[in-house]
Order: sequence, then C-alpha cells, then structure tokens
Amino acid sequence: MAVNLSDGSVGLVTPQVAHFDEPFTFSSGAVLRSHELVYETYGQLNNAGDNAVLICHALSGSHHAAGYHSQDDRRPGWWDLAIGPGKPIDTDRLYVVCSNNLGCCDGSSGPNTINPATSEPWGGAFPQPQVKDWVRSQKRLAEHLNIPRWAAVIGGSLGGMQALQWAVDFPDWVEHCIALAAAPGLTAQNIAFNEIARHAILSDPDWCQGDYLAQGKLPTRGVALARMVGHLTYMSADGMSDRFGRELREGSFAPSDNSEWVFQVESYLRHQGARFSTQFDANTYVLMTRALDLFDLAAEYKNDLVAALSVAKANFLIASFSSDWRFPPQRSIEIRDALLAAGKPVTYANIDTDNGHDGFLLPNPTYQALLSAWMCRVGPA
Repeated sequence: MAVNLSDGSVGLVTPQVAHFDEPFTFSSGAVLRSHELVYETYGQLNNAGDNAVLICHALSGSHHAAGYHSQDDRRPGWWDLAIGPGKPIDTDRLYVVCSNNLGCCDGSSGPNTINPATSEPWGGAFPQPQVKDWVRSQKRLAEHLNIPRWAAVIGGSLGGMQALQWAVDFPDWVEHCIALAAAPGLTAQNIAFNEIARHAILSDPDWCQGDYLAQGKLPTRGVALARMVGHLTYMSADGMSDRFGRELREGSFAPSDNSEWVFQVESYLRHQGARFSTQFDANTYVLMTRALDLFDLAAEYKNDLVAALSVAKANFLIASFSSDWRFPPQRSIEIRDALLAAGKPVTYANIDTDNGHDGFLLPNPTYQALLSAWMCRVGPA
C-alpha cells in the first residue's frame, strides 16, 4: 500500500539508535557495561526544549508508536490513533519520543542482542529489568537528546506505570503525567495470569533454559499459548460476544456433520498466538511480565501510596476503561484517591467502552476528545 499522508500521519519514520558507553546498573545490581536504546521521534524540539513528550510502551509495544517504516507497511505504529499532525498528541507543536525498553526485542539491548562477553545472544542471562530501570534509561536518552524536562510523560497499561514512576522518581522532570488503564501495582490475580503465560513458555521443549537462539530453536508453542492467555484478558466479555458470538469458523452444528468444530473465537486466538510467536522474543515476554509483577509504586514508601505520590509535582490525568477487567477502574480510582489525599492536581475519567483493557489503543470518541482536550494544555501555548 502507499502511505497516506492526508490522514494526519507522521509519514515515513526511521528508527534511531542511541549508544551509551557508561555502565548501567539495574535495580538487581546487575550491570551492563554499555547498552543501546532504539527510539523514534516525531515533530521538532523547539529552542526552549519545553515541548518534549515521552510515550512509554506497554508489554508487547515498541518504539514504533506512529507512522510507517516503508511505503509497503500494512500497519502504522501502535498508537498512530493519537500521534500525528492535528491528532491529540499534535506533532505540529510537540516533539514526541518513544524508545524500546531495555530487555525488549525490537533493537534495544535485550535477550536477542549480542552479549559482548560471549559473542552469543544474551538469552536467559540478560538482567531482569524493573520499571524503575526503564525510567532511568529513558532519562539518559532524554539527556542524550538535549531534553531538559518532559512536558508530558504518557503511557497505557505497563506504559502508564512507567509514567507514574517518572512522576515519583524524577518529579522535577514531569509537568504532566498521563496514566491510562494502569495500576499502582499488580493484584494476585494479575500475577497469576502472568505466571500461567510464563509457565507456558518455560514448559516448551524448545525453551532451552532461555538459550534457544544459540541452539537455533524458538519456543513458538509456549509463546503462542502465552499470547492467547494474555490476549484473552485484554478483551471484555461483551466485546467478545459482540465480535464472535458462538459463530463457527469451520464445521457446522448439523447432526450429520462429523467435521471438527472451530469457533470463530478459537480461530482468532490461534491466529493471534501463531503470529505473535514468531514476532516476539520469548525471553522478553518473561522479563516484561516479571517487571509487571515487581512493579509497586508504594514499595519504597512503606507501602503508602499517598506518601509515594506526595513527592510528585505533575498535573495528572488518570483514565480507566469501563470493561477493563485486567486493570479495572477501581485501580485507577486508587491512584486518583491517593493523589487527592496528597493534595495533587488530578483529573479522572472512566471511559465507557466494550473494548476491555485494549481500550486505550482503540478508537473511542469520548476517549479521543478527552486526550485532545488535555494535550492542548501540554507544552508552550
């Protein structure tokens, strides 16, 4: 297809690579002697440097948040809905940055990149990152790009957790914090879902203790099953019923039909799992879900969320999605209430939608209007 520049697209974009020779120490104490971050930018940084916006990606996201990599791309970046000229995050006046997190699999230093000590892929030896580590690495990238402060830090799901961590760890750096479909920490149920997904990967015969790349294998069965479980939790019951119902993809309900029944929803989940299994690194999936499990915004403040958020200086927009049962509205309300108790400026909205946890990625007039109205106050007038 030919890229259409008339729909508010940022057009063709080229990923960039920032190389850092200074050692990076993870929260665990593990050290990378050097590392690389892959990132994309949209728009232009102004002379004052006060129009920069950081986009933080979620579990399966990447640095490619908007635009296209080639004229033949079928899909734009994962948040093209929101980023571009005239869109809520307007690149005609804002400078937007999105990086691929450490430990991920789209070019930044991670399990599928080469460990200089062994000249082999890092595999299972890559250090476990935490949300705090990603925030510190993003700060290094900001300094590399001569950005003195973020006009806004924005993210959904795991990305929203990074935005909140930014507001707490580097309060002088964040003017606006926008956390969508996020939580201050995972519930036991959420941790359990992540463990099921990890167990599927670790049980795959081709897992090879995480060193499958060095052995020329891929644990595709485990990754496919992990994705099916994860994807199921991102959708709402009503949304699935409306989309798939009890319709069959193959076979029929006729008494004389002895062929295998395949429901539409089965076919959809199988397709999602199969596609994901060859596109996303298994080690990265394990690291990312563990980072989710370990995230606890209040942990360093004696488990007091109000105390944690008391150090923040940002203006907050907290949004939830009515049918999201993975990170339900109550989790966002916890953040809102803690911010109010800490005396911080906060706006909260619960978006009515059947799109489940994926609601922050999908079109919704109310959601898009809210984001547009908020972003009008971000950056220079």
